Amino acid sequence: MTAPQHEIRALHTDTTVTVYQAYSPALGLPAARDGRFPPAWKRDRMTWIKPSFLWMMYRCGWAAKEGQETVLAVEISREGFDWALGNAALSHYERGVHPDRATWQRSLRGAPARVQWDPERDLHLNRLPYRSLQLGLSGEASRRYADEWTVAIRDVTPLAREIHELARAGRADEAIRLLPPERAYPAPTGTPGAG
Repeated sequence: MTAPQHEIRALHTDTTVTVYQAYSPALGLPAARDGRFPPAWKRDRMTWIKPSFLWMMYRCGWAAKEGQETVLAVEISREGFDWALGNAALSHYERGVHPDRATWQRSLRGAPARVQWDPERDLHLNRLPYRSLQLGLSGEASRRYADEWTVAIRDVTPLAREIHELARAGRADEAIRLLPPERAYPAPTGTPGAG
């Protein structure tokens, strides 16, 4: 069975969804230690969260890129995640979805969240034929993410490095066993581009 072109795959429970972000140690380590984002975390700017662990590894280069050396697993409420999806706009204009560019731009300006679908990645960070969700949060959504929706924050940098070392050593089966058990997440009605 082939995966749907756009499907949210995430580690989730009945009440929470885990998303990933990468930061410098100066920001990431205090967040993991305290289980919440520190005052230095800018609540007024766009922040992108990724439910896919391997897409996060692609983005941060297995925690090797400058300013992304600390990978965080942020457990947030499903209620908050669903609110963001339900109030999101697509990050790009898509003919057939939007009547015209001006309509899309208006919806984007008024939306507190943005949905972007990027190619999912395999263990070696190669592109897969289906796409994974990135969710951009700004304004109200960004503030609520940091101060209301966050349930727990864990530093998963050691896990990322262990999986990467196993993959590089040709021990793919062992590496895959360590990956977070992501499964299809039921996208709420109105999620842009889902399905």
